[in-house]
Amino acid sequence: MIFDWNTMVPVLGLAIIQTFQMVGLSLVFTILFGLPVGILLVATDRGGVFETPYGSKRLGAALHSTLGFIVNVGRSLPFIILMVALIPLTRLIAGTSIGVVAAVVPLSVAAIPFFARLVEIALREVDSGLIEAAKSLGATRATIIRKVLVPEALPAIVLGLSTSVISLINYSAMAGIIGAGGIGDIAFRFGYQRFDDAYMITTIVLLVVIVQAIQSLGSWSAKRLSHR
Repeated sequence: MIFDWNTMVPVLGLAIIQTFQMVGLSLVFTILFGLPVGILLVATDRGGVFETPYGSKRLGAALHSTLGFIVNVGRSLPFIILMVALIPLTRLIAGTSIGVVAAVVPLSVAAIPFFARLVEIALREVDSGLIEAAKSLGATRATIIRKVLVPEALPAIVLGLSTSVISLINYSAMAGIIGAGGIGDIAFRFGYQRFDDAYMITTIVLLVVIVQAIQSLGSWSAKRLSHR
């Protein structure tokens, strides 16, 4: 086993950039769609601020059930199966089924329901007394969500976001096996197919370091945002 850094550094550097691109782009869509879905799962549930949208409790229950079903389906599929199943959609959106941009589609689809559930869990931990106090002061539904629910749950949401980022990194490593690039691609092509232990060990160390850094940053941010 020989660590030829002159050869490895450019290869690993490009792989790290590709991984960050995949995860970064997917994270944007995860937040844009996952956060509202998580909020709606709580707001349209029994006793939620949107339990009766447009004055209809039946509509609220239907919306909650539909969102819950979609989220459960998204979370129940292993990523490798989801990635293959979404190849037609990926080609439709990205114009190709390989590469960094193509990987964003299955990564986002996998991460959105996962993050939505974490947001739901975080929001359910908010003291119901704060919500009732806001209602008694005449706050609108949107104001309760913006000024009470989300701010109070923000530390837990940030922790959930860091967990989602780590999951995206794990997913991106699997996406690399089918041509998405990134650290997983290097581990598979160089470490596994060429039996090069130097690449395998280095990619493992890189992933561990990146995951530890993200988890530490998430924990630190959550503490800073905590009101306790």
